Amino acid sequence: MSKIKVSPASNMHIAVSGNIGSGKTTLTSFLAKHYKWTAHYEDADNNPYLNDFYEDMQRWSFNLQVFFLKSRFEQVIEIRSSKKTIIQDRTIYEDANIFAPNLHSMGLMTTRDFDNYISLFNLMQTFVQPPDLLIYLRASIPTLVEQIQKRGREYEKAIRLDYLQRLNERYEAWITKYEQEHKSSKLLIIDIDENKFSEKKEDLGKIIRKIDGDLHGLFRK
Repeated sequence: MSKIKVSPASNMHIAVSGNIGSGKTTLTSFLAKHYKWTAHYEDADNNPYLNDFYEDMQRWSFNLQVFFLKSRFEQVIEIRSSKKTIIQDRTIYEDANIFAPNLHSMGLMTTRDFDNYISLFNLMQTFVQPPDLLIYLRASIPTLVEQIQKRGREYEKAIRLDYLQRLNERYEAWITKYEQEHKSSKLLIIDIDENKFSEKKEDLGKIIRKIDGDLHGLFRK
């Protein structure tokens, strides 16, 4: 696989998005190693509300989402002030456009808490720029369930299928809106049902070749 030589002065922001179990962390790790990028991962395992959330979503939804929003905002500020190219596992946009609205619509977050959350996000958004390249991992529910079961996280055993389905629907709506609203940000969509990059080197190679094409365009800005 050919590699792009990234200038040390480059401070590009690459982000990987997708539903729970889509393979964001795995792809982030592979790409960070291949391109010698710095990886920023989702702070899921260190979120003090996560276990409680899956046991009682209504009680802990607001706390969980505010923690993720704060963590993601800290990452974005660090990314934009860095002189390195950084690849981020999940974006701040997903919290506000997918997870929080989904919890609200399911009756798992009160309107008062949701309005407070969105106000906080809107304030943060004035300091946020979209990534230079967004990689969206699209996957069906059976694929997501299979990959969630493979990694065997105890707290994820309580995830409901209807919860995953609602998230998938919101991801599809968001990615369409994202492409329209952030034309300066390149978008690469990978179908995980067809591309098994975590198991097949040739499938990972296909992703890398597509990224190479997008990045050459970005470097010519």
